[in-house]
Amino acid sequence: MNISTPEANIESSNNFVPKKPNWSFVSSRLSHFIAFGGGLGLSRFAPGTIGTLLAFPLYWFFNHYFEPIVFLLFIDILFIWGIYVCGVTGKALGVHDHGGMVWDETVAFLLILFFIPDNWAWQLAAFGLFRFFDITKPQPIKYYDNKLRSGFGVMFDDLIAAFYTLLCLAAWKAYVLGYGYI
Repeated sequence: MNISTPEANIESSNNFVPKKPNWSFVSSRLSHFIAFGGGLGLSRFAPGTIGTLLAFPLYWFFNHYFEPIVFLLFIDILFIWGIYVCGVTGKALGVHDHGGMVWDETVAFLLILFFIPDNWAWQLAAFGLFRFFDITKPQPIKYYDNKLRSGFGVMFDDLIAAFYTLLCLAAWKAYVLGYGYI
């Protein structure tokens, strides 16, 4: 008599999803590949930070070739695409917002880079602020991170972190640089 365990059936199926995603999982579908930032989300150290860094080469490339309005529309498309790929990948993993899914950080930071001066000091400040807000999740980021359990939720909380970042940078520009304190 052959008694098989549920685990054995899962491992033998073609839809096996490892408890810890690996390159095989990430490369199995375009959705997983994009959600994991081309595999950068597999980083053992700070995958969200690595995913945020991915926005820099994307920004430099597309900012060179796209007119501003086209670039902004392109970022919108990447956001909508992110809703889909993060939803599909989260469902496959059984975790709606797996830490390795970094497309949300990439797109949100790409939006920040679009709106700030093309200057390394501004970009470094934006990077630090965005990572702070994405990691600490002040309200309402934490609320939406906990309540929205879909690809939209994955993308939306990082959009709020991007808004907070841009708000802080705008305040810095208006109140500190605007009044000549520096």
